[in-house]
Amino acid sequence: MTSSARVGMVGAGQLARMTQRAAIDLGVHLTVLAADADDPAVTAGAGTVTGSPDDHAALARLAAGVDVVTLDHELVDRTALQALEGSGVAVRPGTRALAVAQDKLLARETFAALDLPGPAHVVATDTAGVDALAAAHGWPLVAKARTGGYDGRGVVVVDDADALATVLAGGGAWLVEQHVPIAAEVAVLLARRPDGDTAVYPVVETVQRDGICHELVMPARIGAPIAAAAVANARRIADGIDAVGILAVEQFVTADGDVLINEIAVRPHNSGHATIEGCATSQFTNHLRAVLDWPLGATDLQAPYAVTVNVLGVDGADVADRLPAALAVPGARVHLYGKRSRPGRKIGHVTVLGDDAEEALTAARRAAAVLTGSGT
Repeated sequence: MTSSARVGMVGAGQLARMTQRAAIDLGVHLTVLAADADDPAVTAGAGTVTGSPDDHAALARLAAGVDVVTLDHELVDRTALQALEGSGVAVRPGTRALAVAQDKLLARETFAALDLPGPAHVVATDTAGVDALAAAHGWPLVAKARTGGYDGRGVVVVDDADALATVLAGGGAWLVEQHVPIAAEVAVLLARRPDGDTAVYPVVETVQRDGICHELVMPARIGAPIAAAAVANARRIADGIDAVGILAVEQFVTADGDVLINEIAVRPHNSGHATIEGCATSQFTNHLRAVLDWPLGATDLQAPYAVTVNVLGVDGADVADRLPAALAVPGARVHLYGKRSRPGRKIGHVTVLGDDAEEALTAARRAAAVLTGSGT
């Protein structure tokens, strides 16, 4: 393909918005499938096809004008993408990889087949299995919706059988998993081309609260053997599901130093935002290069540490008015997503590079607090 390559992306949120920035630098024409005219990638200038990710006709219109179709989220009708693949459209990641990211039971089965470690789990409808899981690991357990969950949605810690019954009464298919004592949560991002050529980013330490990622530190402050195990897990998954583009593998580090697979995403990911300033090639640039089957860029860190603090919306926050004050924080690199502020919604992030992780985090937290009106 030439530099006039055309990429279609299903979804037009902040990940597509940041992919649009990378596309401009590469001379790639990005077209997004957007639900609304004010979606973040649309307001950033990406070409637009209007429609739902469940609309087969809209997906076909997107595919008709591009060289390859990729994703900014996994909440897409897989049968429609399978139809596109069947007609010869390059869909990357392919629907095999997407299925693993969409279905937590299939993911657990896939990881087990690859001999990868994960929390013990059972299907929620297997009463005997739940009883055995509770007997082996004790309460609380974790109930996870098989499909559709993100940013804390579809994940519930249940303290006893009655609490689990209440969750299941709401309907849907659920898994029940062991509640893992977590010493740290980490993510490994890698970019992979169709031929298996791979570029791996430094392991990222993530700070999660209420199921939402609040802060990131790259590289993760974990020992080298643990980091190597996390990277090895990610490489095995990437090859095992034939991932193409960015793959993010979220993992738990236990108090005993074990590394367990949590879940995956087959697209650019929140845990990789620091790569924009922090690495030689951002995750968004490498995602485009991977799905276009172009040579991948280096992933080396540009400073000892790169940290990111997510900016979460609050009622009444006028981020635009507060931006100059946030930019006055030394070292703060502010990214706003063009989204309306509401409580708990990711509306931007702040990245700071530095020699010391805690000092960088302090600066990033300060800038983020200024943006939401909770700091000065």
